Amino acid sequence: MTGNYPAGRLAYGMFEGHHLVGVAVLGEPMHPRVITKPLPTLDNRTAAELSRVVLLDEVPANAESWFVRRVFRDAATQGLRGIVAFSDPMPRPQIGMPGHVGHFYRALGLDYCGRATRRTLSFLPDGTVFSDRSAQKIRGGEQGAAGQIRRLVALGATPPPPGLADAGWLRDAFDEVRVRKVRHHGNHRFVARTGDRDVRRCTPLGLASEPYPLAADPTPKELINA
Repeated sequence: MTGNYPAGRLAYGMFEGHHLVGVAVLGEPMHPRVITKPLPTLDNRTAAELSRVVLLDEVPANAESWFVRRVFRDAATQGLRGIVAFSDPMPRPQIGMPGHVGHFYRALGLDYCGRATRRTLSFLPDGTVFSDRSAQKIRGGEQGAAGQIRRLVALGATPPPPGLADAGWLRDAFDEVRVRKVRHHGNHRFVARTGDRDVRRCTPLGLASEPYPLAADPTPKELINA
């Protein structure tokens, strides 16, 4: 279904008989501010990020909202009072991603709370993004660095001498594989407050609720005909 798995806190499956046809994961965000900025009275113990929702193509479209509503309902019984979700509006033509506005979250009635932080993405020749966290693993010699080094070497980077993969090697590797730096204007951020009406009323938004976005971003010129 998906090539990687997020740091999960609560995981759910949707079954047709004994056949798994969908999964949803509520996980720990990369930074506490993912929660506390839109939900200032909550934290990582009382809120989570909707890290993944994946359904097989054969599943009817309306099943996605049916499934996630039940995920949110169960999350409330587990003590979660808020869930933050994101959609990425940047098109990625090389991997067939058109850019997602978040119509699904609108259908669920989530509050739209504007864009997340702008950032610069490092695009590899295969159309995937080499994340800042992956780069930090190499710079700091952290666990998981070896896998990220192999990823760059497979794309044409010179293998580092044993024990000498550092910030300098990473910079040279990016040059060798011709990493493209692309400015991202920020993912769209959606917020659900879970629980009954009284509980939701006691969970204020820390950001203004805005009109829903209607269209994906233009394709960055760096990714056209890449």
